[in-house]
Amino acid sequence: MILSVSRRTDIPNYYSEWFYNRIKEGFLCVRNPMNYHQISEIKITPDLVDCIVFWTKNPLPMIERLDELNKYNYYFQFTLTGYAKDIEMNLPNKKTSMIPIFQELSRKIGKQKVIWRYDPIFFSERYTVDYHLKAFESIAKALNGYTEKCVISFVDIYPKNKKNMNKIAMYDLDEEALKNFAKKLWRIADENHMEIGSCAEKIDLGECGIVHNSCIDKELIEKIIGCRLKAKKDKNQRTECGCIESVEIGAYNTCKNGCVYCYANYSPKSVETNSAKHDPMSPLLCGHIEAEDKINIRKVGSLRESQLSIFDV
Repeated sequence: MILSVSRRTDIPNYYSEWFYNRIKEGFLCVRNPMNYHQISEIKITPDLVDCIVFWTKNPLPMIERLDELNKYNYYFQFTLTGYAKDIEMNLPNKKTSMIPIFQELSRKIGKQKVIWRYDPIFFSERYTVDYHLKAFESIAKALNGYTEKCVISFVDIYPKNKKNMNKIAMYDLDEEALKNFAKKLWRIADENHMEIGSCAEKIDLGECGIVHNSCIDKELIEKIIGCRLKAKKDKNQRTECGCIESVEIGAYNTCKNGCVYCYANYSPKSVETNSAKHDPMSPLLCGHIEAEDKINIRKVGSLRESQLSIFDV
């Protein structure tokens, strides 16, 4: 089983104590987002969890306790962009806080296990092509030697983030301009010793040096764990997504980062209400088991198939 922690919310930033408690207990519970009273109980012991993929904009609350994950394999998807507080409202300063935190995490766990995400990218009067190129280059130089890979994506508009995004005077680039922009990103990444991939993009940027990426990456996980995985594409993700199957443990409208573009946390009022219910001792991320809840034990197991040989590395 691959554990996704989490596409829906920033667990490392806001709920790390809860997650460490769940690791100690060996299980957690997740509400079905489509059926409130349907709950899955999931065992997360080391023999069942092949790898944990953390998604975060600030892993600082987790860093001092990483030793508690010694029996697990894991890596981080660390989003670090050039946006200011008008877009990412509740994040510390990127230059003085977030870049040093990225570097510290990389020193602790190794650069292979910290993926830099510069996404989602959108263009506006403030956040122009030139702005992004300058911001990307500045961050890339600071992260040179601290990561092996960068992932980009372009913003998608969903019904759940449309209202927020409508407040931004965005504009689109035509395909030629977009590819020219992508080539410049590739050149910057290459100069700073990083591969660069795209996340769930329909456009093929291969000619620009940017490959289609898998964020929950079978190849990377196999390298980290030293074992082949018998894993299929995640059928719950978009067609363009290359991720393998995983178990998502987050909850919508619980992230307090306040990012305008986010599709998973689109209601500040709901975020406030839900996060107020958080109890780090509960098996649920937010709230407690209720009398009307129906708990199902989710069947999970290791996806390990065979050990890698020296020729696979």
